[in-house]
Amino acid sequence: MVTPYDWQEGIGNRAQYVETRLAQGLPVVAVSLQEGILMATLRKNTGKLFEIYDRIGFGAIGLQSDIESIRVAAVDFAHREGYSRSEEDVTGHRVVTALTAPLKRAFGEIGSSPFVIRGIFAEVGDTPGDDNYYRFEYDGDFSPQTTFGVVAGTNEIHHALVASLNEKMPVGTPEAVAKQLVLLIKDALEGGSTPLADLVPEAVLIERAEGRENRFRTITTTA
Repeated sequence: MVTPYDWQEGIGNRAQYVETRLAQGLPVVAVSLQEGILMATLRKNTGKLFEIYDRIGFGAIGLQSDIESIRVAAVDFAHREGYSRSEEDVTGHRVVTALTAPLKRAFGEIGSSPFVIRGIFAEVGDTPGDDNYYRFEYDGDFSPQTTFGVVAGTNEIHHALVASLNEKMPVGTPEAVAKQLVLLIKDALEGGSTPLADLVPEAVLIERAEGRENRFRTITTTA
């Protein structure tokens, strides 16, 4: 029989396991611009930034299979909501809330594998002040963020990126901001175990313009 102590110890071990796996994750940063929301990251091979629905983007770190599972679940939920209700009912908050239950269940069931993932949903609004960011964890917890959103493998890197953005937000065209964000991420990773020369920049813009069916635009950066 599993006692409360056994369960609590098991949860602690699972959290430690996931945190260890996430520690090597390459950060994802998203910021609000007049043109829309700019999301940027570094990657080794497979892309890490995805469109979920018209106004919603998604970026994450962790196991690629777990990232793909969450991406597919988010897309499925968003399209069901859009079909059964309306496109206006598909919001970042509703999407991240829908994922809370399966993430919590997977993390709490000691006999199954937890999701190794930490991610963010970015929802573009009519103005930069209307943009929304939702950072979520492998255990199902999530928190709204304003102005910008950051996910990183360690608290140290996360706090370094947040401090840099609070001190000075990047400005300029989406291409210029993407380059600044990539350099910011590289600075935060400097001295780590991942060779920066092996990493590829990746950036996308979720456009704010009205009437566009496809707001998701790839931004080229050579930073």
